Amino acid sequence: MAADEKIIIACTAPHHGGGLGQHFSYFVELARSQGKLLSYFTPRPKPQDAAGVRVVDAVTPWLMRYTPLRFYPGAISHRINEQFDKAVAKLLPRPESACVFMGFNGQALRCFQRARDLGYSRLEIIAGNSHVLNVRRQHELAFKAYPIEKSWLSSAQVKKTLREYEMADVIHVPSEYTRQTFLKEGFPQQRLSRIHYPPDPRFVPPARKPADGVFRIVYCGTLSVFKGVPVLIEAFGKLRDSRARLTLVGGSGTRGMRRYLERALAADPRIQIKPGDPLPHLQQADVYVHPSYEDNLPYAAAEAHACGLTMILTENTGMKEFIRPGENGLVVPTGNVDALYQSLQALRPNQP
Repeated sequence: MAADEKIIIACTAPHHGGGLGQHFSYFVELARSQGKLLSYFTPRPKPQDAAGVRVVDAVTPWLMRYTPLRFYPGAISHRINEQFDKAVAKLLPRPESACVFMGFNGQALRCFQRARDLGYSRLEIIAGNSHVLNVRRQHELAFKAYPIEKSWLSSAQVKKTLREYEMADVIHVPSEYTRQTFLKEGFPQQRLSRIHYPPDPRFVPPARKPADGVFRIVYCGTLSVFKGVPVLIEAFGKLRDSRARLTLVGGSGTRGMRRYLERALAADPRIQIKPGDPLPHLQQADVYVHPSYEDNLPYAAAEAHACGLTMILTENTGMKEFIRPGENGLVVPTGNVDALYQSLQALRPNQP
């Protein structure tokens, strides 16, 4: 990287908002600390930040609320990414010196094309997921097993992402799992850059945990099929322990999933949903479960790890490289209810 090279970064997520937003803010603050940040584009910049450029889509929320588009998560996701991509592309400045554009997969193609026309020195992708063809395969498995909702990944999004891969000079991947998915699809190793996201320093082990005999299990993240939430609920249901509690920290984005969760909570009062800050729940829990069908490197699992929690992760979760079986957790086959149940049973204390 040239000494005078500047960096522009764009993402549809808010600065430090949610998992994707935390990936985004990591690169923004890294570039800032190196004196290379020229600007960044996002729906919600850091407060009073001169480098942050706010990009707002006023139309899509209306369409999602009042038109049939709301029933098609894939179409919604693609539209959000496309509108953002086009808006940012129009705002990209002509560089006065060497300049890098960094964007996230599925939302950077128009910006890549514009940046290349303007003479930017390098185009980079921050991988928000494993290789898109791997994501598609894993989603097909998830939604075949649980036809509760539809995938956020559309065929248009797949085609766009593959074109971005072709144009990118560098793709940043945060886990060996994700790196391997790119290599398996024939992506050149020399164009992959391995990065390591640190969790927020406030995530630390608690001074003490409740000593009330309750077996507390927690999951944090989107409450969806592709995150494996139905697998976790079914596995927990097989755990016949009145002292067990399952806390789902997050929210659902589809009507089908909300109805599924309503039925699950009505059938099993040991399950609760608690949107908001995950830290108090992580610090009280005995086990963290991330049952996802595909996950690049979930921040929630990294935060659980920082809190010292025993974890159960699937084979398709990037955080699995931090698991030392017998010491800090277990890795289970993806989508396997019985395997997850057996793992919970093995970690349950004071078994009769």
